[in-house]
Amino acid sequence: MADFDWPWQYKFPPFFTIQPNIETRKKQLEAWCSLVLEYQRHTKQYSLDVTEAQSSELFYNKQLNRKLNLDAIYTVLEELRKRGNLTWKDKNRKSCTLIWRTYAEWGKIIYTWVVSRSMTNTVCTLYELTNGEDSEDQEFHGLDKDVLIQALQTLEAERKAELMEFDGGEGVKFF
Repeated sequence: MADFDWPWQYKFPPFFTIQPNIETRKKQLEAWCSLVLEYQRHTKQYSLDVTEAQSSELFYNKQLNRKLNLDAIYTVLEELRKRGNLTWKDKNRKSCTLIWRTYAEWGKIIYTWVVSRSMTNTVCTLYELTNGEDSEDQEFHGLDKDVLIQALQTLEAERKAELMEFDGGEGVKFF
């Protein structure tokens, strides 16, 4: 995996303190949201543990010895939730799922690939879809299972797919 290209703000100490001026804070939160989503995309991570995040390179620039405090991390995560990029996994808001594409966008990408491979009217396992050799060059390869299911549910709502369970496994049929 190539090194992550940090934005200029990451090297700017005030970036790690939520700014009091409303306009400045708005731009700062926009930059943080972009950074979090791009970082998650680059590392292909869909889950975030808030406790662990405090010491991760995402929120802690060791060269500057600056880190975003816990309240500020929650401020950024709440902004991502409002934008539809985050869902909390628990009531205590300690763990979340982050997506840089909406579930509908993931569904569209998957369905476009399925149609291009003439896989409509066929059944495939969820594992085969995201971890099989055929999808290795696709952006959805390695997609988190919960994100995959949500994406496939958007296709189900459009009557383009049907989720199913069989022999202890999970699959999907595309139409």
